[in-house]
Amino acid sequence: MRVAAVDLGTNTTRLLVADVEHGLVDEVVRRETITRMGESVERRRILLPTAIARVRNALVDYRREAEELGAERVLAVGTSAVREADNGDAFLGEVEWSYGFATRMLDGGQEAEMMVRGVASDRTLGTATLVVDIGGGSTELATPAGDRLVWAISTEAGSVRLTERFLPSDPPVRDELESCAAHVRTLLPPLEATSAIGVAGTVVTAARISIGAAVPVHRHRLSATAVLEALQHVASLPLAERAQVPGLEPARAPVIVAGLVVLHEILTRYGLSEIEVSERDLLHGAALEAAALPAPDEGLAPPGAYTCC
Repeated sequence: MRVAAVDLGTNTTRLLVADVEHGLVDEVVRRETITRMGESVERRRILLPTAIARVRNALVDYRREAEELGAERVLAVGTSAVREADNGDAFLGEVEWSYGFATRMLDGGQEAEMMVRGVASDRTLGTATLVVDIGGGSTELATPAGDRLVWAISTEAGSVRLTERFLPSDPPVRDELESCAAHVRTLLPPLEATSAIGVAGTVVTAARISIGAAVPVHRHRLSATAVLEALQHVASLPLAERAQVPGLEPARAPVIVAGLVVLHEILTRYGLSEIEVSERDLLHGAALEAAALPAPDEGLAPPGAYTCC
């Protein structure tokens, strides 16, 4: 079955169109747009109209592409910013009504479980592996067994959240970086891990910065030394120069420093010398969920539609 999955993330809105058969996910196309939906959510507790407008613009193109490619089911999932915003439910209602997507609000545990299923869609995960998902609003840490979740925690160590809270200067000054890192350390629980797999934009971008080009990095082994070097490099640059760093998407430049702080602190906290990059993640887990959806049913507008802004 051909399906589409949409990740309504705090910093990025992403699309995956894939063929799903017998638990296997075969990518057809993948897109991402930096929409900064979580802008000011921590302070104002709502999704701002301008942020929603950016997401809408992306969803118009995503719906068109999913239809052109013949997707039979589309599932859009909301994560940290959506679940924290007072108008998050209304926003998902509008997405259902305006674009015809099925939607699901994920709590931290559900987000971790779906992410693990996605990572496991092309490999077997061992119980001593730590899976790390650094997002814009939260970071999930999970230990799996196969494609099932054994243990997980969702922390508030998101790149957008930390940037807004700790890194106001351009470039960030030393005291700001130290305060950010110290806060991240308070959020990381004690656990044992012999290896790690990292997903999502910060980890992928760290690998591309270390390579010096925007290239596929699936299964790339990123050393802790390379992470620290990337952090020190981008943190030393003002935003305009940071946006020109090879391998770094310019739209991600405003929040990459905080994301790399999180990644560096995780590797240090758990004594990990490297992390393996996976470009299979929450989207692939959402694609598996989309394949299990019933056939779309045209009906009335969901409660709260058109009331979010």
